[in-house]
Amino acid sequence: MDRRTFLIDISLLMASTYAMNMGKNNDETIFGHGNKKYRWDRSWASINNQKLPVKDCHEMVFSSKGDIILLTNETKNNVIFFDKNGKIKSSWGHQFPGGHGLSLTSDQTLFITDTETHQVHHTSIEGAIIKTWNAPIETGKYQSSTQFVPTETAITLNGEVYVADGYGSQYIIHYAADGHIKNIFGGRGDEPKHLDNAHGICIDYRNPTPTLIITDRNRCCFKRFSMNGEYIETIAIPGANVCRPVIKGDYLYAAVLTSGSTSNANTGFVIILDKNNKLVSAIGGATPSYDDNTCKNMYQTIQLFKHPHDVMVDNEDNLYVCQWNSGQVYPYKFTPIG
Repeated sequence: MDRRTFLIDISLLMASTYAMNMGKNNDETIFGHGNKKYRWDRSWASINNQKLPVKDCHEMVFSSKGDIILLTNETKNNVIFFDKNGKIKSSWGHQFPGGHGLSLTSDQTLFITDTETHQVHHTSIEGAIIKTWNAPIETGKYQSSTQFVPTETAITLNGEVYVADGYGSQYIIHYAADGHIKNIFGGRGDEPKHLDNAHGICIDYRNPTPTLIITDRNRCCFKRFSMNGEYIETIAIPGANVCRPVIKGDYLYAAVLTSGSTSNANTGFVIILDKNNKLVSAIGGATPSYDDNTCKNMYQTIQLFKHPHDVMVDNEDNLYVCQWNSGQVYPYKFTPIG
């Protein structure tokens, strides 16, 4: 065993012991680093999930009315609405067995991707289907609908839609507001413009010229593209199998499903990057550090999460983390300190 492996093993052992005692002094437990530190509010959404079960809590968004909207792949209640205190307000949805990606538009409608039906649905916030997209066979990139396994969408202010085929053929399909396809880019390959598990996508408005940030999960990075699909740069987070990027203010937040090999179960954490793409905090992960401009390898240091899948940030900078394959738990809430 080399020194680095030994140190990681020791840190994980200490973390496991620490995790066993978290409940004893939870109010004093602090997670994260720098100016992005949090306490875990363990009382939030402490609900008997037999009444409203969830399989996997895949993604969350925050509505203009202050509702927290959760997408699950449980067809008894695909979409669940919480208030900020964690009380369930309502639920709907029985038709999304592979409910995976959830996006909220500027006019407060929803986009839902379904990895089992191979479709993207545009719905009202009350659940009425507005439009459904099937596999984009007309692009010539797909031979059958089963090759299209959409995981995420991003919607511009004028209603154009980008669909990430993250579990399928790795393309990004760009639709105009009227539904016709404007562009398709990405796909599998070894060039920087190619993607491997394009799990998530978002529009970055932090600079005067908007750009796309797209997950390349199996390569432990995000990639930035122009709105026309031209590759710009790679944002590498070694060791972090990142899910979708979520931007709030100057920061980018993301759940890390697993650290190291994608087969390393129960090793996830949450990362926060600043506007300069520098990792500044890891909730449940190692302290961020750099060699010159290269981020050092990241890994879980405490098993706070099993498979965190998405992060949502409200207007008070509280974090909500939902998880895949984690014992059907409801999302966790973290409150900022300092």
